Amino acid sequence: MVAIVGRSNVGKSTLINALTGRKTAIVTSKPQTTRHLIQGVYNDDRGQIVFVDTPGFFLRAQDSLSKTMLERVAFAMQDVDALIYMVDPTRAIGEEERKISGMVSALKMPRLCVINKTDLPKPDRVYHPDYTDLCEDIAPILEISAHRETHLKSLVTQLFEHMPDGEPLYPDDAFVRDEKHWISELIREKAFNTFGDELPYGLHVRIDEINDTKTMLSVYATILTNNQRHKGMIIGRGAKKLKEVGMSARKELEVAAQKKVFLDLSVSVDERWMDRYEN
Repeated sequence: MVAIVGRSNVGKSTLINALTGRKTAIVTSKPQTTRHLIQGVYNDDRGQIVFVDTPGFFLRAQDSLSKTMLERVAFAMQDVDALIYMVDPTRAIGEEERKISGMVSALKMPRLCVINKTDLPKPDRVYHPDYTDLCEDIAPILEISAHRETHLKSLVTQLFEHMPDGEPLYPDDAFVRDEKHWISELIREKAFNTFGDELPYGLHVRIDEINDTKTMLSVYATILTNNQRHKGMIIGRGAKKLKEVGMSARKELEVAAQKKVFLDLSVSVDERWMDRYEN
């Protein structure tokens, strides 16, 4: 198993989706949107690697949800065979980066420092030398573009050098551990992409029911928000916004499931959903 850790928005979710060839983790421009430790599975003739995508690291946990996310990052960094520490050369090294790099340095497991976004123009990657200096004392460095999927073969090859012998943990066609979590995260992604900065982090998608037949996948889900005002925003006039989120999610579900999808979406206010959040 390999954990991918780093600050918010460095490209961890994009990387795990590119590595596994399937949509596994939520990908938006909004930081800290990966809440579950999504597990994506990579298979080839050399064996199997299970990738664990973690929430973006952030220092100030102000509610129970944020504290749970930080606890899961710490757990993922301990219970794996190797670790990818991913950094973004377009952003200055700050307090959060120094905190997580210190945590990574203290680990005894095999580590790899991945500098992402090499597809961007050099002037945009102004902090690249700073990250090279930072990573030199932590782990071997590999430069990639998760978005363009460049140098990912080299990344996988280096990871296989540290994988233990044993039987595969999952079947060859597995790509995510929990179908409900994956569908929930997919709908959240579409909501964030639809609303952008208008939508707060206080949003969760509860999967109420899934019925899967040979010809149809039926999903009944509720978008939970902790603010009554946001409910109207999510629904939109004439339910236009909610339909937009549902249509976008349904199209991607149909591609993944290779069958027709019926998606029933509703919106509810639950001020305490963060406090009750758990696996």
